[in-house]
Amino acid sequence: MTRLATIQKGRTPRPPRLLVYGTEGIGKSSFAAQAPRPIFVQTEDGLDEIDTDKFPLAEGYEDVVESLAALANQDHPYESVVIDSLDWLERLIWDRVCRDTNVTSIEKADGGYSKGYTHALTYWREILDLLNGLRAAKNMVVLLIAHTKVEKFEDPESSPYDRYSPRLHKHASALVCEWCDAVLFATRKLRTQSEDTGFGRKRTIAKAIGKDGGDRVLRTVGGPSCVAKNRYGITDELPLEWVAFMAALSTPSNQPNEETVNG
Repeated sequence: MTRLATIQKGRTPRPPRLLVYGTEGIGKSSFAAQAPRPIFVQTEDGLDEIDTDKFPLAEGYEDVVESLAALANQDHPYESVVIDSLDWLERLIWDRVCRDTNVTSIEKADGGYSKGYTHALTYWREILDLLNGLRAAKNMVVLLIAHTKVEKFEDPESSPYDRYSPRLHKHASALVCEWCDAVLFATRKLRTQSEDTGFGRKRTIAKAIGKDGGDRVLRTVGGPSCVAKNRYGITDELPLEWVAFMAALSTPSNQPNEETVNG
């Protein structure tokens, strides 16, 4: 067989690989629980009030690997795998790096100078490889949950500005965000307006749109305020609901294409 005979043509539909991040209590885990037949790999304690199947709380990096390997090697009814959350998984990875290098802090690993964070990428890649295997062999949807942080972004085309991003070290965040088919920012829908405070001064305030503190939404496209992207051509802000995401995914105009700009 020649190399040209191996060329693949057209689309290759596969289950999505999603990273959903946002503030505490916004509904990230509830969104993931709406996915088809999910099984949660717990790295933090917070699923008691959600009716879903879950592995016991991971106490170490090895527990996470063992759970993913069990899903790969054994028969089961699950169609989606959820890691909740990535930022707590990162702590387990750092603990593993510290054991590898016999130090007490990731900052001291491999002689310091941030080498420990590079060492940690080996374990991140192992997790992503295991998830790729579940997606390929078991046809499972992959959902990764993370909390959010505010970071200063050094934009070469403008002045630096603050934006929301996943609460991960920058090396891990770059690796995971590149790997995912969609990075979705869960937030509340707000609008800003100016208010007169007297003496010729004004201030800008944010007001919620909708009930209960504001409608919960997913931002699918990156910009100055947040990191987000998707490979499906979804350009609209979506309700924080699994059915809304799947409806957008199945819209004929939302065919896989080049990644939407990652703010």
